Amino acid sequence: MSTETHGTAETTSSRPVSGALGRPVATSSRVDDLTDRLVTAIAIGEYLPGSRLPAERDLAASLGAGRMTVRAALARLVERGLLETQRGRGGGSFVTAQWPVSSADAVQRTLTARWEALQETCDAISRLHGTLARAAAENRTADDIDALGDRLAAFRDAESGLAKQEADSLLHVSIIQAARNTILRDVLFELESRISMTAPAHLWGEPTGMAAMERRALGEHEALVDAITRGSADEAAGIAREHVKIDFELLEAALTRSRD
Repeated sequence: MSTETHGTAETTSSRPVSGALGRPVATSSRVDDLTDRLVTAIAIGEYLPGSRLPAERDLAASLGAGRMTVRAALARLVERGLLETQRGRGGGSFVTAQWPVSSADAVQRTLTARWEALQETCDAISRLHGTLARAAAENRTADDIDALGDRLAAFRDAESGLAKQEADSLLHVSIIQAARNTILRDVLFELESRISMTAPAHLWGEPTGMAAMERRALGEHEALVDAITRGSADEAAGIAREHVKIDFELLEAALTRSRD
């Protein structure tokens, strides 16, 4: 979904970033702003410990920043102990810690400055997920039903944390595919990119509440897949709309924690 940025000079992506987390804060430097946003993405569970961040060029393109700026921001996260860099094949920047004490100020600055836009965007995403779930219930095929069953089982069996998050993404992709509407899919991806760095997955929160959230998500996933399988469009739409509100609840929890 991103375009590649070449060279080492400070450049701007041809696709401007206008989302809630993509809007620079005027009173901070560019590196400061990117650092805050990456710290926040890790704190709210967009990138969990053990996960690898996108490559520098991909981050630069999705964030509308130059690679030198992104590189400087990543270096700060390494210094703070949030990331470690591995060289060679399979290397990159990997998350090592989610929310040390030093993250609170960055999370508060990032979320407070963008809160109104985050609220509106999350509401739009919730409504669109409901629309897609309705379409999935109306358009699903036998193959879609099998795929949804497999994805649900994979989510149920996945280990807590990163594996569950990845399984969650695959399940939602299967629902979107069953909807058979690429326009709605593309609008959803664009909206989700507004509240994340590169929209890799739904937010996953912090360890203290993660297990409870995963149990809730499983129950809602089971109900949603069942409604889509039975072709109950209204029921599927309602479940999906409420289910994705988890993301905003996690943002609210993060903002509250940052102020404690």
